[in-house]
Amino acid sequence: MSEQIIGIDLGTTNSEVAAFVDGQVRVLGPGHQRILPSCVGFSPSGELLVGEPARNQVALYPDRTVRSIKRRMGSQETVMLGGKSFTPPEISAVILRELAGWAEMALGKRPQKAVITVPAYFSDAQRAATREAGALAGLEVVRILNEPTAASLAYGYGDGRRHTALIYDLGGGTFDVSLVTIEGEITEVLASHGNNRLGGDDFDDLLAEKLAREFQKQHGLDPRGDAGANARLWWAAEEAKKKLSQEPYAAIREEALMTRAGKPLHLEMEVSRLDYEELIRPLVESTLDSVSKALQDAGKKPSDMDAVLLVGGSTRTPLVTDVLTRMMDAEPRQDVHPDLCVALGAGVLASRLAGQSVSGVLVDVSPYSFGISYLGERGGVPYPYCFKPIVQRNTPLPLTRTELFSTSHPYQTEVKVEVFQGHDDDALKNIPVGDFLIEGLTGRPEPSEILCRMRLDLDGILEVTAVEKLSGKSKQITIANAMQAKTPEEIAAGRKRIQEMFSAREEIMEDDIEGQIIEATADRDPLPGESEAEELMERSRKLFDKMHPDDREDAIGLHEKIAEAIESGSEAGLAEASKALREMLFFMEGKPN
Repeated sequence: MSEQIIGIDLGTTNSEVAAFVDGQVRVLGPGHQRILPSCVGFSPSGELLVGEPARNQVALYPDRTVRSIKRRMGSQETVMLGGKSFTPPEISAVILRELAGWAEMALGKRPQKAVITVPAYFSDAQRAATREAGALAGLEVVRILNEPTAASLAYGYGDGRRHTALIYDLGGGTFDVSLVTIEGEITEVLASHGNNRLGGDDFDDLLAEKLAREFQKQHGLDPRGDAGANARLWWAAEEAKKKLSQEPYAAIREEALMTRAGKPLHLEMEVSRLDYEELIRPLVESTLDSVSKALQDAGKKPSDMDAVLLVGGSTRTPLVTDVLTRMMDAEPRQDVHPDLCVALGAGVLASRLAGQSVSGVLVDVSPYSFGISYLGERGGVPYPYCFKPIVQRNTPLPLTRTELFSTSHPYQTEVKVEVFQGHDDDALKNIPVGDFLIEGLTGRPEPSEILCRMRLDLDGILEVTAVEKLSGKSKQITIANAMQAKTPEEIAAGRKRIQEMFSAREEIMEDDIEGQIIEATADRDPLPGESEAEELMERSRKLFDKMHPDDREDAIGLHEKIAEAIESGSEAGLAEASKALREMLFFMEGKPN
């Protein structure tokens, strides 16, 4: 029987352990827990806390809790904890010992050896500190493995051919980018670059600063001078960051953050994903400098890459994927869980060193993209079946994603949500999988924001929910076997149903696409004369049945001009089209039945 060697990702924010179990490399943990927050603390009673319990007390007892110790590895710094001084390797050893305990529960015996990962740019001192931490935890560190190499092992290319990949690793406290070649079981690092002081923690800091400024604006007190209040703000910022990776808005409420004359002062605000991304954009774009330098050092161009692989929890931030896609002109892969990727790769190497035959890791992903149709533009003209993917193919399961849309015309009280499976930006070229109607909307004169949320689980059950943000009015549909391939008959039936709807496109569009959803643009004030133009169009619609076909075609043309003018913000165009429609109605409304 071969010996057991575990693989450990000792991370700044979170850590994980993986090993070969039941013929497969798996990330291990108690119950459903697989991620250990890299936090260590002592409770007020002196009890040692590791992981989630330590993280949970940060807000109340920041002086009794240590996080992000990885950033201090290799330094001579010490940290105070519970009135005692500890070195960074000692704190890291506590985390490693806890992970070894997790592995023991799954393996039935205490592991004695480990592969531990570090950033590619870690210095000799930092690597030595990591080995020291392992020894303090009672583990023989058989290999210090670079994180990008671990990631490449997790993604794995099983065809034996030579591949070149760019690995973009943005974790909680560190960032590095590496160019590697992968051929069979051999991974060679061609170039690396990074910043060991850049990660999701810095995103949290920026957002916490924003929350602090807002609280000071509301109450005239600066919470940054209060350790407890400051820790709570950081906690709230971290939770909001996570939510904004999946949702367009995050509501933040911290009750009794501070007090004044015995009166509790609350923080209550909403942060949009757009505002958050503008806040962190300089940091995200700074990572592109490292990408450029790594490419230059390796003598490669973006087009030379066979794949761009995303690693680290902070790559969930949509802005990261957006800027990287534009730079590399390729859609980055994230089909291995970004938080577990490095641990899985460490587990692959550990298993091979222990004599196991490992071909790769088991990953559950969505094989298809799922989204909804909306009224947008194709070829410069309004088109009611534009497709917006909400769930992207090859995204690890289970998952939840939300996108923001809005109603398409004033006073709209219902929307029809049509769900499609596919990748084409024309919804009619994709496969319809379900639809539902949400009624009783607020019916405001301005567009109403609609949040469309999709949840897809490991069993292929897709739950789609549409919610009016203002009122909370919602409706949902559950689609079983969403990931199951459709039969030709099902596809044909679905296409026929959609085509029947599309054949009435002219009438649908003249109802301003009742029930469709238009992708949100931006809040704006109505143009002068916009409400009158809406009234003119409504009056003309009531006369469509009485019009001569030529007159009806002219009226439809004017409706389109009005819609284009409103969308483009052209006051002159709106005035001109409204005048023409007003003159037409002068004659039409005067005609006998």
